[in-house]
Amino acid sequence: MSLWTAAEIAAATDGRASADFAVEGVAFDSREVGPNDLFVALTGETTDGHRFLDGAFAQGAAGALVSRAGKHPSVEVSDTFTALEDLGRAARARTSAKVIGVTGSVGKTSTKEALFAALDRSPSVSAHRSVKSYNNHTGVPLSLARMPRESDYAVLEMGMNHPGELAHLTTLVRPHVALVTAIAPAHTEFFPHEAAIADAKGEIFGGLEPGGVAIVPYDSPHRDRLIAAAEPHASRIVTFGLDRAADVHALEMARASHGGTFVTARVGAHELSLTVSQPGAHWVSNALAVLAAVDAVGGDLALAGLALAELGGLAGRGARIEIAAGDGTALLIDESYNANPASVAATLAVLGDQPGRHVAVLGEMRELGDKGADYHAGLAPAVLAARVEAAVLVGEAMSALAQALEGQVDFVHVPDAATALEQARRLIAPGDAVLVKGSNGVGLSRVVAGLVGPMPGGKS
Repeated sequence: MSLWTAAEIAAATDGRASADFAVEGVAFDSREVGPNDLFVALTGETTDGHRFLDGAFAQGAAGALVSRAGKHPSVEVSDTFTALEDLGRAARARTSAKVIGVTGSVGKTSTKEALFAALDRSPSVSAHRSVKSYNNHTGVPLSLARMPRESDYAVLEMGMNHPGELAHLTTLVRPHVALVTAIAPAHTEFFPHEAAIADAKGEIFGGLEPGGVAIVPYDSPHRDRLIAAAEPHASRIVTFGLDRAADVHALEMARASHGGTFVTARVGAHELSLTVSQPGAHWVSNALAVLAAVDAVGGDLALAGLALAELGGLAGRGARIEIAAGDGTALLIDESYNANPASVAATLAVLGDQPGRHVAVLGEMRELGDKGADYHAGLAPAVLAARVEAAVLVGEAMSALAQALEGQVDFVHVPDAATALEQARRLIAPGDAVLVKGSNGVGLSRVVAGLVGPMPGGKS
């Protein structure tokens, strides 16, 4: 059965179909259009998706959502962004899937991926998820519109950088379970204090379906604030964390031989032992959140444990790659997608547990407002605790950390990713463990790509 027919799209969006067609997917980026997709021609201040219609159909699009008629099979609407939201609402209205909404300052994409893997582990179950980090005002309705009719579960990531954004997104997702991973300084340029971030994340609970479950991080200093936000909307509130007072908690933890963590967890009335493949205490917390959500939707906890043991690192979010280094190799930990003070500290702790010399390529953290210098300087204890012996600091905002590390760590401070790559190539030696971490806008994914590719005088 197709994902959408032209008639269904027209009915959902109050549009007019120019032809009869059926689609198997939805995309608003013409570069991502595949065979039999619906291309949504979004218009914005700097671009107009209608300019890319020919390219989208050349790549195999079966139809388009447009705001002005053209030569291609399409559904014409008055506004394509509003129509995309309407299509997302229609997808949510027709599904019988259990829907889980995930947000948080850190860990939401990793937790979303782990939760999807846990629910999709059974061959008799069909799970759907947001891809990449499609978690904003366009990504959430797109992820909904892509949801197959027959899905049993859907895991939707929701992000924000201003108050009120999640309040709207959660009305589209209408989750049966709403999960907040953690609260940390992020986008502080737009918030007066961290408690305001917690309030904005707590907006997710306002969209809970009747009988819904709120899942809250017990170890967070904002736990009670999140619980208060959930109480008017949730039939049940479940806490997770390392503290044994949490509803879902770790009874025992031990480092596994491969660098992950062996955990015995209490999940309500259940006790289970599992291995969390990804290293670090933050991943134990993510795993406990996953178990809480799986239990909340009646999923199989044993299969969830197997999925967590098999979970690989995500590109930009913990992928571990062996790279050429001189006449040998080094371990690269790719955390290049994003950064805030909490996530940088967590990943530095992972670096500190690795054998060999520790090298850190750290990009500046963005959207931290007038406290940015303090947050950057505040990374120094984590750098020292990780026993970093050589560092490349990238971006103007890293000046504060450079001053804090002066005389304690060998480092170079560079303006951009291209220079960082040059310096990293000079620094890295066989046997090193190398962390690359920074805000996405710094472009450290290019450093990762350069280090993974052929190195002068080394192996490919």
